[in-house]
Amino acid sequence: MRPSGVPEGDTYDWYRRASELLERGDAGASLTLIERVLVEEPASLSALEIRARALFDGGHFAEAADAFAVCLAARPDDDYAHYGAGMSLWRLQRFPESRDHLAMACVMRPDRADYARALTQVRATLAARAEAGLPLSGPVPTERDAAS
Repeated sequence: MRPSGVPEGDTYDWYRRASELLERGDAGASLTLIERVLVEEPASLSALEIRARALFDGGHFAEAADAFAVCLAARPDDDYAHYGAGMSLWRLQRFPESRDHLAMACVMRPDRADYARALTQVRATLAARAEAGLPLSGPVPTERDAAS
């Protein structure tokens, strides 16, 4: 680090390191570095995607869903952003919205088995909840919830 707290290298070096950190499983460090990239290049779609992925990998699903939405606002035809949004919404138990994004990703990239598996699982969750008369979004109410 330079004395001012700024990492060594230029913005592209930071981007590459953030990408490498994310691939190695260090979502927190990746997020810290990619935030610096976005200060310098706020419209960088590749940096916005890394930020969304790092948020997801770090378990910040609501923030990840919002970050993937930003990616989709810039590029509605981005299959991976639809997939990421769908996966984030799935973790938030927002199953109908998740299904819609995953379906879009599958239509855009029918060759991606991971997209199809995720869509199949969300559709199965929705079908099971509908059959059981449960809400299609949010946590399943417990008996304790009904008693209060």
